[in-house]
Amino acid sequence: MMRARRLQAAGQGSVGTMKNWRYIALHALAASAFIFLLQRYGLSASLDSSLLWALTFGACAAGLAYMQSNR
Repeated sequence: MMRARRLQAAGQGSVGTMKNWRYIALHALAASAFIFLLQRYGLSASLDSSLLWALTFGACAAGLAYMQSNR
């Protein structure tokens, strides 16, 4: 039973992997854009601070998306 599942999961090939990486990148980009716009225009923060927060949130979002794609 377990062997059949492993073969089925491995059968997706690189197409499944590319979809996962695309999902991770889009998730990170959306989170970065959201927090940048919120910090810069909603809270009137400086450009340096907004970019730092965008980078931090983007990295966290990429990590969460990576964990979700491997479930």
